[in-house]
Amino acid sequence: MKILISDKLSESALSVFKQSHQFTVLYEPDAGKDPEKLKTLIADVDGLAIRSASNITAAIINAAQNLKVIGRAGIGVDNVDLDAASKKGIIVMNTPLGNAITTAEHAISMMCALTRNIPQANASLKEGRWDKSKFMGSELYHKTLGVLGCGNIGKIVVNRAQGLHMKILCYDPFLSDDKALELGIEKCDLSTLLEKSDYITIHTPKNEKTTNLINQQAFAKMKPGMFLINCARGGIVNEKDLLLALENKIVAGAALDVFEKEPVDPENPLLKHDNVIATPHLGASTEEAQENVAQQIAQQMSNYLLQGNIVNAVNTVSASADVLKRLGSSLKLGNKLGLLQGQLCDEAPQEIHIKYYGDAAREQTEILTTAILQGVLQPMLSQVAINYVNAPYLAKERGIRIIESKITAHSDYTMMIEVICTFNKSERIIAGTLFGKNNPRIVRFNNIYPEINPEGTMLLVENNDKPGVMGRVGTFLGEHNVNIANMQLCLDTKTKTATAFYAVQGNVEKNTLKELGKLDDIISVKSVTFSR
Repeated sequence: MKILISDKLSESALSVFKQSHQFTVLYEPDAGKDPEKLKTLIADVDGLAIRSASNITAAIINAAQNLKVIGRAGIGVDNVDLDAASKKGIIVMNTPLGNAITTAEHAISMMCALTRNIPQANASLKEGRWDKSKFMGSELYHKTLGVLGCGNIGKIVVNRAQGLHMKILCYDPFLSDDKALELGIEKCDLSTLLEKSDYITIHTPKNEKTTNLINQQAFAKMKPGMFLINCARGGIVNEKDLLLALENKIVAGAALDVFEKEPVDPENPLLKHDNVIATPHLGASTEEAQENVAQQIAQQMSNYLLQGNIVNAVNTVSASADVLKRLGSSLKLGNKLGLLQGQLCDEAPQEIHIKYYGDAAREQTEILTTAILQGVLQPMLSQVAINYVNAPYLAKERGIRIIESKITAHSDYTMMIEVICTFNKSERIIAGTLFGKNNPRIVRFNNIYPEINPEGTMLLVENNDKPGVMGRVGTFLGEHNVNIANMQLCLDTKTKTATAFYAVQGNVEKNTLKELGKLDDIISVKSVTFSR
């Protein structure tokens, strides 16, 4: 079998492949920068190992005739067209934990360098000056560190900062209270973190909710003289607003490893500011990290190609083909139930209780549960490629309790899957079944019992049970060129509220949803999509 390495990868990766006489390795570390060359090279290879320089588009994937696995040495797979790979049956895998320690240590290093003016003092001294009084610093001891995002990297930062005897605040909507207690940190809302932190370090993925998260409004809430560290992703911090905050002395100093546009423009005014230190996206750039991810991805690819073992795949399940084929429709149902739950979450559930009834209870429910968890977590962690391998791990990392129950029969259906998400003060129940053998339907939503085909885009509109509401909604959507393909209206007799499920064609703009929510007697409006 033929392995193509199209980016610079440690020699240790080549050594792993060469341990087996069944592999021929083609090392072309610059091919990733030349799409046409890559198309030619990829035509007859079985495995492709990459880092971030190779952009594996649908055109490149379609040029591959024998490709079975793409291995990304690192975390992000945004440079791989996952849909195109999945359609061709190509496994895409990554190394999600290989860079965590290195990136966390870089953030701590940046914080220390920032607070003691180390880069500025070093430059001054090498220019022949002895500006001892100019570079007066401060201690980290007993200062308050606000950690935005408490995933793999954030947890390591917390651990290191605790060694410096800092007080830790954490904002992560998907971190449970129990997990925060276990970590020894104080969980809080974003406003509290902004107001109380002496230092803020960012370790959240970049997605719709976090893009431009640290903006002018956020800076206005911060302590004057605070310090900001961003070793996560460019674009989470609004660079123009940061510059203004620096000039207004709200931010005493900023340490940046990432930028909105990379490579960063040398004329970017942040690079010229005296109180900004910066590095060229070095968070994962250590010899240890490069060795780790290179060895890991080579070993994972080898194990898959030689033995069929799937580890850290981002687009498939760890199961045999026969099992997947048999469970196909049930997996599809479970994933759609999870997607609906996940898109309705404003915070992580404390518990997910999955009840399997009838025929579903007699299947391999562990696989079904991972399909449901994948659906629940994907909308919450949109920057991370959630899959059947990492979904249970990520749920556990966030302190979400997973409970399975198996009930031999259901009074109305031969099989049913019920997903109950429990939050601090509420719970939400969504259940579904299969009509025939292949057609998923949602048949319970809390206290109402609709019959919903979970496809495409759907608006969930909750309103007071009064005449004329449905007409106003329909008129409003028509005026905004939103076509209603199907709809169901159900009344909750306990709450005296109605919930309508509008299947609409195309995406609905955020502003349109916001204006719809302002109509008389509308309680809430949510948009969900079942298509990926």
